[in-house]
Amino acid sequence: MTHKWTTGFSWLALLLALGATIVAFTGMTLARVDRIGKLEGFGYLVQSAPFAAAALVIGLIAVILNWRKGWPALRAAVPGFFIALGFVGCLAVRVAMGADAPMIHDATTDLADVPQFEAITLPEDNLRGLSEPSEWVSLHEIGYPDLRSVVLDRPVAQTIRDAEKLAKARGWTIRAVDPEAGRLEATAYASYIRFEDEVVIRVRPDGADRSLVDMRSTSRVGIGDLGVNADRIRDFLEDLAAVR
Repeated sequence: MTHKWTTGFSWLALLLALGATIVAFTGMTLARVDRIGKLEGFGYLVQSAPFAAAALVIGLIAVILNWRKGWPALRAAVPGFFIALGFVGCLAVRVAMGADAPMIHDATTDLADVPQFEAITLPEDNLRGLSEPSEWVSLHEIGYPDLRSVVLDRPVAQTIRDAEKLAKARGWTIRAVDPEAGRLEATAYASYIRFEDEVVIRVRPDGADRSLVDMRSTSRVGIGDLGVNADRIRDFLEDLAAVR
């Protein structure tokens, strides 16, 4: 092939990679600031992904051609390849991290007595993607067998106050908090788009000055969450237990 083909492949890879990245980032940013819907913004990312994948393949071909021809289009081939690699690589890693997660978006530590929201109203389609609650329970038991209530050696009110501090430090929006009743409700945020996930923390007395803590985290949109809500529960309860 002549330098013309090498240059053409190089610039095509760069333009595809830049175009896919700009479109995805623009859509996600508009969703982040609520100029468009969250799922619509996510759709920009999904629709851009095939173009980024194509740019990665073309970019690899362009790099090989440039290497063979003495790098006539180095400034286009290398940036195009690495921009596409970054785009596709980030997506692949995120999907791989949540590959084993069940296709649900609602996680809790107590399936027998699920913590309920009082201040926050969940969407009417919170069971979206499922036929009945028992299906959710079954998928949850298989996917998240490690999620369990935790017992902390501190009073109920203190546990809620500690939880409130942790929630605020994470940037969550507190919707309701009642230390004496052992309840906290908040809105947490996921990914760059800032998907809204609703959280309730329920604390009940469990012996002398001890607290039985349960937590629930559920997404307002989508069917599967790639394990985000379960991870939030694990991380939060671990940090709450570490408070001294």
